[in-house]
Formats: sequence, structure tokens, C-alpha cells
Amino acid sequence: MPLTALAVKQAKPKESDYKLTDGGGMYLLVSKKGGKYWRLKYRFAGKEKVLALGVYPSVSLEQARQERDKAKKLLPNTDPNSVKRVDKASNLEAAENNFELVATEWYSNHMVNKSDSHRTRTWRLLKNDLFPPLGKRPISDITPPELLKVLRRVESRGAIDTAHRAHQTAGQVFRYAVATGRAERDPSADLRGALKIHIKKHHAAITEPKELGKLLLAMDSFGGTPVVKAALQLSPLLFVRPKELRHMEWTEIDWDQALWQIPADKMKMKEPHIVPLSVQAIAILEEIHSLTGRGKYVFPSARGGSRPLSENGVRVALRTMGYDNDTMTAHGFRATARTILDEVLCFRVDLIEHQLAHTVRDTNGRAYNRTKHLPQRKDMMQKWADYLNGLKLKAQNGNIIAGRFK
Repeated sequence: MPLTALAVKQAKPKESDYKLTDGGGMYLLVSKKGGKYWRLKYRFAGKEKVLALGVYPSVSLEQARQERDKAKKLLPNTDPNSVKRVDKASNLEAAENNFELVATEWYSNHMVNKSDSHRTRTWRLLKNDLFPPLGKRPISDITPPELLKVLRRVESRGAIDTAHRAHQTAGQVFRYAVATGRAERDPSADLRGALKIHIKKHHAAITEPKELGKLLLAMDSFGGTPVVKAALQLSPLLFVRPKELRHMEWTEIDWDQALWQIPADKMKMKEPHIVPLSVQAIAILEEIHSLTGRGKYVFPSARGGSRPLSENGVRVALRTMGYDNDTMTAHGFRATARTILDEVLCFRVDLIEHQLAHTVRDTNGRAYNRTKHLPQRKDMMQKWADYLNGLKLKAQNGNIIAGRFK
């Protein structure tokens, strides 16, 4: 006689294990400790076998019957226990190859040669935005709509740029999973164009000579640490990228030739770069040398000489002087120099672009080497420093006159 849900619920333990049959080979095994286990007795290849169908009450009577019927459909050609073992192994493998595990493996293998800031930013993105919703999911099971839902969550908080970076990072992880046999395809590829368009915002920069003079004057009165003040004062004189300035090392300075030789691994374009040092730049370096010259970095971190100045050093200094992100940024000194050297001092654009470490090509399409036009660039950098000095003097006297100094 088939079992009822009430009979299963009311079955009590006895002195020894016993069975309650339901039909079709299925029965409920009630242990003397009170456990209730669904079992299916069947024959395969002439041998009697037992298949576990689940534990009551997690698996109800109706669910156990459905499992019984699925198992019996496999007979007589396939052993249900063999199928169960394969499914269990497959599920275990999928659980072990979850998104977090594969992403962590990808991060360890592919981020070794990246900058500290890039590694930190990528790990923070994985940890905060991708691991919480996707971390424990088998990577091969993640679908494009599921990934889009995660990215939309990032996008909804106004972090459009972060959402695009998360899309890019997830795609790299999925492609790594495909390459290592843990996934069949990259679902992020189906999401191109699905996120809001990221409008790149240019770094704020002062390009009006009178306002620049006021800023330069404020720099000389900056009351922060000597290291930050020196970095701040060199920013407009050298107009390199903030990261390049922060990582300046004393061994890179050629005092005799008045040159700063930056190695390729520190440059964005991975090409070595030369920065001619004006008289004014040398004076600032000589002054700070008495404080930091025994260490590695020209601008060491306040937390210890083994690390360079924080990326927030010059930015915070500008904020302290009253210049917010919409007025002036550390990176903005490059745009300041690019504009004024061209429009006010009338230097050749190719000289300016060389000094900005942008790729400049000759008529045959070949990139110029780092020493190209070096004498002319030395002259430009000195006249640029002299021009900045003139702006400061006029700001001090309350009278700015913009002239063509070439």
C-alpha cells in the first residue's frame, strides 16, 4: 500500500531500523535514532542495488517519487548510481571552479607586472563589486543577464566608470576560464553597448596666464611638508604625469647635464623619457636633496622612505590652497603647459608633444627617439620656467601681462 504524507510525518523510531514501503521499489528507512531516508531498491546487471533518493523532510514524499521515476527511466540500460556519481563529481568540480577561485587565480598570474595602484584598484573592484554576487557561482554557469544585473548595480550608484572597468575585468576572468578549460565562453562579450556611455572628463587645468600666476604664487606660500611643497612646485615646471613625478629617484638625475632620465618601465608608453631640468627645477631639487638625498625617492612617503609620495599628495595640497577638482588637478599641469607653450609662447607643437612623452612620428610614420630635438627642448623648458617666474612676479605686483616670450 502506498505511503501517505501523514504516515511519513508520524513515523517514529523503534529499537532498530525499519522500512515503510511505498511501491515501485521505493521505501522510507526509519533509523533507530529518528532519521528518515528515502531509498530505491532495484536490480542492474543481475545484481540488487540501492539508490539514495534524499532525506526527509528536506525531500518530501512527492519529490522522492519523482526521483524514483527518473531513476527507473534509466533502467535497464544505465545504472542510476553511476549517473548520480557523475553528477556529484560534476557539481563538485563546478563548485570548486567558482568565479572567485578562478578570478583569484587570474589575478595572481596576470597582475604581477602591473603597478601597485592598478593591482589595488583591480582587487578592490573584484572584492567589493564582483565577488559578493558572483564569487560562489560556478563560473561556467554565469549567464550574460546575470552579469549585466551585477554591473547595473554598480552603475545605479553613479559609478559609470567603475561599471565599465568591472565589465572589462570580468571579461578577462571569463576568457582566462575559457583558456584553462573551466568555461565554454565569455558571457561579457554579449554585453557590449549594454552599459551607459562613459563620458570621459578631462583633467581640470588653468590655462589663463593671470590665474596661473596666482596659483604659482600660492604654491610658494604653501605651508605643508617640504616634500609635498617641492613636488607641488616642480609639477608645473616639468609637467610630467603625477605618477612619474612621485616615483622620481635620485639615481635618475644627471646633475652635470641637468637632465632627468626616466626609465621605460615608469612611463605610460613604456618608452624611456628625458626631461631637461631648468635652473629653477635644479634649485628646487638641490634644496630637497638635503632632506631626502640619502634615500631612494626624491619625494618619499611620510610613512617611510621605501615608498614614494602618495598619489594624493599634490592633489590635497591644491585643495588646501582652495583649488578644487573642477579648477585644477595635478595632471592638469600638462594641459596648462600644452596650451600656453603653443598659444602664448608659440613653440613648435612637435617639441611640446615630445616633452609631454606623447608618441610623435616622422613623415615615414616612425616614432622619434627620446633624444630627438633635445637641445631645442632644453631651450623650451628653460624659457617655460622663466615665463612662469614672470607670471609669479606680476601676480605679486598685481599686474599680469601675457607676452610672446620666444
